[in-house]
Amino acid sequence: MNRPLQKAAVKLPAWRRGALLLLLLSLPLILLSRAVSLQLLEGDFLQGQGDQRHLRVETLPAHRGAIYDRHGEPLAISAPVDSVWADPGVLLAEATDTEIRSLADALDLDAGALKSELSAREHREFFYLRRHVDPALAETAMTLDVPGVHLQREYRRFYPAGEVTGHVLGFTNIDDQGQEGLELAYDDWLSGEPGAKRVLRDRLGRTIEDVERLREPAPGQDLRLTLDKRLQYIAYRELKRAVEQNAARGGSLVLLDARNGDVLAMVNQPAFNPNRRSDITGGRYRNRVVTDIYEPGSVTKPFTVAAALRSGLFTAQTTLNTSPGVMRVGSHQVRDVRDFGELDIEGLLRKSSNVGAAQLALDMEPGRVWQVLNQAGLGQPTGLAFPGEAGGFLAPVPSRRPVERATLAFGYGLSVTNLQLARAYSVFANDGQLLTPRLLMGAQTPAPTEVLEPRLAREIRHMLASVTRSGGTATQAAIPGYAVAGKTGTSRKAVAGGYAEGRYVSTFAGMAPVDDPRFIAVVTIDEPGGEQYYAGPVAGPVFQAVVGDALRLYNVTPDRPLEDGGVTVAGGGQP
Repeated sequence: MNRPLQKAAVKLPAWRRGALLLLLLSLPLILLSRAVSLQLLEGDFLQGQGDQRHLRVETLPAHRGAIYDRHGEPLAISAPVDSVWADPGVLLAEATDTEIRSLADALDLDAGALKSELSAREHREFFYLRRHVDPALAETAMTLDVPGVHLQREYRRFYPAGEVTGHVLGFTNIDDQGQEGLELAYDDWLSGEPGAKRVLRDRLGRTIEDVERLREPAPGQDLRLTLDKRLQYIAYRELKRAVEQNAARGGSLVLLDARNGDVLAMVNQPAFNPNRRSDITGGRYRNRVVTDIYEPGSVTKPFTVAAALRSGLFTAQTTLNTSPGVMRVGSHQVRDVRDFGELDIEGLLRKSSNVGAAQLALDMEPGRVWQVLNQAGLGQPTGLAFPGEAGGFLAPVPSRRPVERATLAFGYGLSVTNLQLARAYSVFANDGQLLTPRLLMGAQTPAPTEVLEPRLAREIRHMLASVTRSGGTATQAAIPGYAVAGKTGTSRKAVAGGYAEGRYVSTFAGMAPVDDPRFIAVVTIDEPGGEQYYAGPVAGPVFQAVVGDALRLYNVTPDRPLEDGGVTVAGGGQP
């Protein structure tokens, strides 16, 4: 019987045991040396690499300056809001389809479209999901705790008066940058300087710590306007009512302080609400008071009279024979609405005789009427520095052609804006001095320039008071208790090849009280489509309502008995 084989015991050499022991003892030393290397020798480099992945610089938005009226009432303010943004790569990689759908529902977005937009921007780190959201919506979106979704604090512009001040203020875009109106003109002043801070983010892009403030945001500076919010509301209401009642295409109104040129109200129709982005469409937001030009018509006849009286060839007692109401100038005819017979200078203005105005112009040296219109600033920018202001048109040199001299005398052959016309009427309201309008309180404007002698300006102003009294063309503009001076103008609209039939611009320009004017207003109704189209019944009531309320709000003492309000309506000439 064989015995089982037994393996001989293997005995390791002593050097191998020593080597194994040395290896085990050296491992802690290797780890320790590596730790020393990472912490001391490579620590700065590794810290920098980590910071590059987790430290970010965030922009701190600057608060945009507010805009106030002359009494400190807010017209434009900025309020803090939140915008929802995402890191598309993180969101797509770590969020489930269910989470993305829930996020889209919370933000009122289409889930499929959202996922497509995220996929197209997968390699970007920043993408807005919704800008300027309501606080409740922002809170709902963040409670979902979707990876890669964050909030960013921004500012949104609000306009408390809405469409009442829209054309003057303009609006900002979603990044709070001025786009139109005063928001654009003074964007640098209002904007301020954004700040910056360094933050620490986790791997999901969430901010977990504010590390340091690099730069504090510098808020924008405020603007205080010459507008009176009360008068702005009144002007808006009355102009809108007139445009609707007369089925007009549009309208404009500007109200000035006759003492210094301050713009107290400036409104247009149709209007737009800068708080509603859907309202901001081309053509609706232009400020027609300063951008739209038109031939003013008879409203410039006071300047023709000024040129005539200044020439020394005529006096206030000069009589003009306007019969039979038609006058031939070359191959053209100048017409009145009816035969006014003999008129003195005041009667020419009261009845608005084209024939009488043409006679004055043709009896003077060429260029006399042009000179006064030019000195009064018609066809020139007003100096208001409003974006898009039109210069209008007045020929650079006076014409010597009789027909052009005649038509210029009753307001054709030049084009103006409402603001230019209001500025020109400051010559009569301010005893011959031409003012420069302003919209900013405290803004420096050029010193007034003398256009007419004070005595002559006052004489014409008192002649213009007859226009709003019985027998004048604008009895509807009369204000009970106050003497009103003004002039109507109903001009045909120019089109290619001539003038359109049945399309008119109806304008009333005036001031009150006559003895010491406090307010100047110009009202224009564009293409009235109702039964009336003459300026007296169309634009006159707007002047009466707006300036009447302004006189009472500013406690201007009445200068006439209430029964002498001049409200009796009587037939007149072409306004």
